[in-house]
Amino acid sequence: MSKSTHARRAFIQKLSKGVAASALLPGIANAAENLPHTEQLTRKYQSPNDNIQIALIGAGDMGNGDAQTAISIPGVKLVAACDLYTGRLDQAKKKYGNDIFTTKDYREIIARKDIDAVIVATPDHWHKDISVDAMNSGKAVYCEKPMVHDITEGPAVIAAQAKNKVVFQVGSQGMSSLGNEKAKELFEAGAIGQLNYAEGFWARNTPGGAWQYNMPEDGNPQTVDWKTFLHGKPDRPFDPKRFFRWRCFKDYGTGVSGDLFIHLFSSLHYIVGSNGPNKIMSTGGLRYWKDGREVPDILLGMFDYPQALAHPAFNLSLRVNFVDGTSGDNSLRLVGNEGAMLVEWDKVTLIKNKFWPPDEYAKYFAERRYDKDYDRKKIKEAETTVFKVEDGYKGAHYDHHFNWIRAIRGGKPVIEDAVFGYRAAAPALLCNDSYYKEKAIKWDPVNMKLIG
Repeated sequence: MSKSTHARRAFIQKLSKGVAASALLPGIANAAENLPHTEQLTRKYQSPNDNIQIALIGAGDMGNGDAQTAISIPGVKLVAACDLYTGRLDQAKKKYGNDIFTTKDYREIIARKDIDAVIVATPDHWHKDISVDAMNSGKAVYCEKPMVHDITEGPAVIAAQAKNKVVFQVGSQGMSSLGNEKAKELFEAGAIGQLNYAEGFWARNTPGGAWQYNMPEDGNPQTVDWKTFLHGKPDRPFDPKRFFRWRCFKDYGTGVSGDLFIHLFSSLHYIVGSNGPNKIMSTGGLRYWKDGREVPDILLGMFDYPQALAHPAFNLSLRVNFVDGTSGDNSLRLVGNEGAMLVEWDKVTLIKNKFWPPDEYAKYFAERRYDKDYDRKKIKEAETTVFKVEDGYKGAHYDHHFNWIRAIRGGKPVIEDAVFGYRAAAPALLCNDSYYKEKAIKWDPVNMKLIG
C-alpha cells in the first residue's frame, strides 16, 4: 500500500467514527446540510526559562517590525542596533531606549559578548555575509527572506550553520502560522486525495506606489554610509533611490519573486514536505511602475515538481501583480483529485467533492440511456469546512519569532533553517534568472545544484 493511499484510508476511517469525525472535519461529517462549517485553530505559548539579548542589523521598516515582535516575547531584550543611515540609529534610540548601543558597522555588533542573537534585516545583497559572520561569532540568526541574494551564496550559509551549530532561521513569517500547520495536517491525512496542482497569487497596489519607500530629506552622503552599502556592487555616486528603495534594483534586491514568491514557496514546501521544483520558467514585465526600477511589477512563474517520498509529481503556478487596482490579495491553493485547500496564515478552507467512480458512472447512465422519466441524480454541492484561528491569536509573525527564541533556549528546533531556506530561495532566484534570460532553468532540489 502506498503512503498516500494509507494516509487517505486513515483519514476516511477518522471520518467514519462519529464524534471523532465531527471534531476533525465537522463540515464533512454533517455533509447533508451542505453548509460550510467553521472550526477554531488554537495556540498555547510556553513561558520563558531564560533571558535572550538580541541586536537588530538593518533598522528599516521590516527590521523594526521584526525587532518589536521579538521583544514582545517575554524574556527578550534588544540591546543594540546597526544601520548605515544615521536617522535610523537616532530613531532606534527613541524607540528602544537611549541606553542601546548603535553603530554603522555590523562587526561591532557581532563582536559583543552580551549579544546572544541578531536579526538581519538589511538589503538582500548583504544577507549572506552578515549571516555567516554572525554565526561564526557564535550568534543565533534570524535572517529576513530570501536567505541569499544569488544562487551561488546558499552553500556558505548552510556550511556556517553546520559548522557552528547555532540556531538560524529565515524570516518567512507565514511558515509558522496556525494556517500552515492545519494545512500540513490535512494534507498528510489525505484530505484532498492525490496532489496534482498548486497555485499562488500575491497582489499589491499601495497608495504611494509599489516599493516607493520614504526618502528622508536628510538622506545624503553625510548621513548614509554609501560605500559600505554598495558591498562589491558597481561603484556609482550616491543615489537615495537606490539606498532607500533598494528593492527596485537588481544589485541589491531580488524583485517580486524574492520578496513575495518566497513566502509561497516556503509555505508550500512545508505543507507538502517538498524539496522544491526541478524546472523553473517565468515571464512578465514592467507594466506600470516605470520610475527607474529594474525589476518587473508583473511576474508569472511555472514550476515542475518531481515525485518525492512525501508527494507525487505536480505543477505549481505563481503570480505577482503590483498593479492590482482591486487592493491586495494573496492566496495559496492546493488541488488534489478529491478536493482542494485554500491556505491562509489564519484560515484554511477545505473543499471536498465526491465523484462516482468512472465504472459506476458509466454503468448507471448506460442502464438508463433511453429512459425519459427517471430519478435523475443531481450534482452534489461541495462540502466545505473552514478552519479559523480563535480570537486573540497573536499571528504568524509572532509565532515565527517565538519558534526562533524557543530554539535558542534549547527547545524545539526551527523548521526554516539554512537548508530549508535555501531550497525556498533557489526557485525564487531562478525565477528571476529565467525572466532575464528568457529560458527555462533546470534545478536539482535534493542536491541543491543547477543542472546544465
